[in-house]
Amino acid sequence: METYLNLMLIRFALIAGAVVVLALLVFAVALVLKRRGRLGEARRLAEPAARAALRAAARRLEGGPGSARRPGGRR
Repeated sequence: METYLNLMLIRFALIAGAVVVLALLVFAVALVLKRRGRLGEARRLAEPAARAALRAAARRLEGGPGSARRPGGRR
């Protein structure tokens, strides 16, 4: 049992570490873009993709458990 708990703790630490590294990477990219004066352009280009992702997530959450299925039983 102790071995299992150690493995779970290691897995959690790896996931948490990856999230922290990803956040630092995103922050560094945003900082570089801001210093070069291209943050507004990057924001303008990324906005349509972010809106589409939010709409897709909202459709999934609103529909409930079977919302991913289309009429006729297909996905």
